[in-house]
Amino acid sequence: MNFIRLRARCVSGLAVTFAVFAGMAFGQSTPAKTFSGAAALNFTAKAVAFGPRPSGSAANVKLRAYIHAQLAGCGCQVSSDSFTAQTPDGAVAMENIIAKFPGKSGRAIAITGHFDTKKMTDFVGANDGGSSTGILLELAAVLAGRPRIDDVYLVFFDGEEAVRDWTATDSVYGSRHLAQKWTADGTNRRLKALINVDMTGDKDLDIVYEANSSASLRKLVWDSADALGYSANFLRQLAAVEDDHLPFLEAGVRSLDLIDFTYGPRNAYWHTPQDTMDKLGAHSFEVIGNVLMRVIPELESEKQP
Repeated sequence: MNFIRLRARCVSGLAVTFAVFAGMAFGQSTPAKTFSGAAALNFTAKAVAFGPRPSGSAANVKLRAYIHAQLAGCGCQVSSDSFTAQTPDGAVAMENIIAKFPGKSGRAIAITGHFDTKKMTDFVGANDGGSSTGILLELAAVLAGRPRIDDVYLVFFDGEEAVRDWTATDSVYGSRHLAQKWTADGTNRRLKALINVDMTGDKDLDIVYEANSSASLRKLVWDSADALGYSANFLRQLAAVEDDHLPFLEAGVRSLDLIDFTYGPRNAYWHTPQDTMDKLGAHSFEVIGNVLMRVIPELESEKQP
């Protein structure tokens, strides 16, 4: 992103769902699984353990396989959006991973994030690339087995990071590719909203009031954060960020970026070897997960033509 100042989890989730239906049969009720910040942090640690994961690397391919394996038991439809990106370093094979939790309305909601890391020596991207992966995997575990009104897409983007220096053509490769694909096949016309998460695991969580994002969606999310008691984590001063939401905004999709771009003193940990697991906190993951789990049904309840 660029800043401009202006598995086992899902198998257990399915077991919880089975228990709910079993409880109903005996006149009992069991609460649905809630979002766990500790579990999301653990998923992040598993991703980071693969090491640096730039697009096209062996570690990136291994992480893709891990994501697919975790999604396999989540009761969702998993597909790959594979493509070859033309980068300043030549052609690079990339893959977006899409998990669809089907609804019945014909409309859709997308929650997105990237899993690749910046191509740098010793950069493991715990927050930048790791945290979004962890949040999406825990969301998949929580959504498993729940009835849906709208389709919910969880999208793991490859190629968010610039291969060299951030430009319009050297950045957000995966989201640019999928935005074009979804425009062509009509998926974008079905989307009520797209919410992108990026760098949201920082122990000191300060989510940017992102200026490029759709104002109505930003208000809905910030109101939800306020209602949950998370106002201190959601800033109110506008600042613009270039991230994976932009290609969808340009395609006419109501979109929002959730990002903390004050990572360490003067953002000192961003794109450095200091972006490591010890900087992250389970509570920050829980804040983001709880807000998203409140917003999804709010979006489902919206009546749109």
